[in-house]
Amino acid sequence: MVWTPLHAKIHRTMRSRHLFERNQRLLVAVSGGQDSLCLIKLLLDLQFKWGWHLGIAHCDHRWRSDSQANANHVENLAKTWGISFYLETAIAPVNSEAAARDWRYQALSAIAQANNYQYIVTGHTASDRAETLLYNLIRGTGADGLQALTWQRPLTTGIMLIRPLLEITRTQTEQFCQEFKLPIWEDSTNQDLQYARNRIRQELLPYLRANFNPQVESALAQTAELLQAEVEYLEKAAQELREEAMGDEEDITSSSSSSPFVFPLRLNRRVLHKAPLALQRRVMRQVLQQILTDAASFEHIEKLTALIIAPNRSQTDPFPGGAIAQVEGDWIWLK
Repeated sequence: MVWTPLHAKIHRTMRSRHLFERNQRLLVAVSGGQDSLCLIKLLLDLQFKWGWHLGIAHCDHRWRSDSQANANHVENLAKTWGISFYLETAIAPVNSEAAARDWRYQALSAIAQANNYQYIVTGHTASDRAETLLYNLIRGTGADGLQALTWQRPLTTGIMLIRPLLEITRTQTEQFCQEFKLPIWEDSTNQDLQYARNRIRQELLPYLRANFNPQVESALAQTAELLQAEVEYLEKAAQELREEAMGDEEDITSSSSSSPFVFPLRLNRRVLHKAPLALQRRVMRQVLQQILTDAASFEHIEKLTALIIAPNRSQTDPFPGGAIAQVEGDWIWLK
């Protein structure tokens, strides 16, 4: 086996970030593109150090006329490497990027659960991280959206999603595939400029590289990494503030017997008022996550935050689903 600097880097990353434990079952998502082939090759080569049991999963979205051939290509690679192969094919073509992502994670989770894999591993890179940051920034987001691609997160009960290549650019994965003559399956949809992410990849990032920073992908990925740590800290601080502001559950019924809630949501304005605005907003977003089916918008968060200093008996117009927030003395009630 040839041991490259990329092998050493990924090995160090997995140890320092505690991404995996030894002797675990890893389900690797392989599309056949350069990033996923780079990933599976690295994991195969590192397998002797970690004692993993590897499996390959491929999701056929049925977007392209060659999608079945693509799946057969990945299956043949799995057979060549002596790895278990799992295929999930969409019943009907998935018609949007968001729907495709949701379906893909559901499919991978089902495969992992059925076959006792503890980890699902994907080939997201620093380039993906940079593209996600730009995509969410353009659409409008806070720090959470700018650091959306994280190293690891729980996907479902007992299964972690791991992204070990987040410090590696797409240029590096391409060079790695060329060095080891890995048979890349070119996905024609990656060139389709009707998708915003492809326009960022094909047009915006090359422009930024040429005119602003040749290392723009790594720079943006580093920004996402810094934001990730800050978001984790702020979320924890907001959770502690929310728990303090909600008070003791035993006091809720006696403090407002007229409240229609069986389990009412209330927040103490005095507690929230002393906190920085950033934490106030995060508390309100956490609260709204309990009552809204979709993500809370900036407008939803702002109108709830405004009640911290609003006159008594002030109230919001209804949130999606019909809930209303109202000021009663020192308390904000969600009814």
